[in-house]
Amino acid sequence: MSASNAQRRRKNWILIAAVLVIMILGVWSGQPDRLPTPYFDVARPMVIAHQGGNLLRPGNTFEAFDHAMSLGVDVLEMDVHLSADDQLVVIHDDTVERTTDGQGAVRDMTLADLQKLDAAYHWPFTGQPTRYRGQGVFIPSFQQVLDRYPGQRLVVELKEDSPRLAEALCEALTSSGREGLTLVASFHKAVMNHFRKVCPTTATSASSDEVRWFVIASKLYLGRLFHAPALALQVPKERDGMSLLLKEFLLQADSVNLHVDYWTLNSVADLRTAIQAGAHGVITDRPDLMLDELGRLDVRNY
Repeated sequence: MSASNAQRRRKNWILIAAVLVIMILGVWSGQPDRLPTPYFDVARPMVIAHQGGNLLRPGNTFEAFDHAMSLGVDVLEMDVHLSADDQLVVIHDDTVERTTDGQGAVRDMTLADLQKLDAAYHWPFTGQPTRYRGQGVFIPSFQQVLDRYPGQRLVVELKEDSPRLAEALCEALTSSGREGLTLVASFHKAVMNHFRKVCPTTATSASSDEVRWFVIASKLYLGRLFHAPALALQVPKERDGMSLLLKEFLLQADSVNLHVDYWTLNSVADLRTAIQAGAHGVITDRPDLMLDELGRLDVRNY
């Protein structure tokens, strides 16, 4: 037997073993309660502005969010961390160097200190300053976002593997009555599970492990065996060398009522492919291009 044939057989056995595990887990766990929330009550495909549209305005700032809203997006996507004084702040990195004129860890700075920084200082990360530098663009708190955009759908990513971060986000959503209009995501399995425990009425996206299992099952046309509590999958167009931007993948997700968002699609070609495949949502730094493809762009604010 050639080495290539042996390797192929080994991969096949791994896939078979993975499917058996999925089937066993499905039998043991049963179908979880996954009740849709008002977040999903909007026409597809949902246009989700990544950090508010990070290629159009400085990401995770009111400059970006305001502009995205003026264009007519369905959802604002953002990232949250905790500050030193236990405040939820909207920023992608766990340090401030990449995006601002400051230095240090977000967790070591108070909200007041963070908001003194220029959140547009390095945008668009080409080394060339733009008209937004020095114009008072700051890091918003999550509460400020909630107050500024009442009733707006949000995707919020928990960036830290911290139970307290999950609890703080749940508290903010429930106190503002926004738990039903928000989808929460995280690459961290533990913090996602904790958020689901403390905030069961808020929809969540699949964790990395859950995505991995669904991708394996879907490629073997066994997506219906997926029994995780997630209501959504947020995936790239390719994973582990496999294309996911396919009608077949979406049909597998539909079989278990999973909403599928693709990230982060910024080219017209990818956006058109997503629309043609029947994507449920698209996360993009160029929401203007997606809205234009759908004939929904508000050109008055372009």
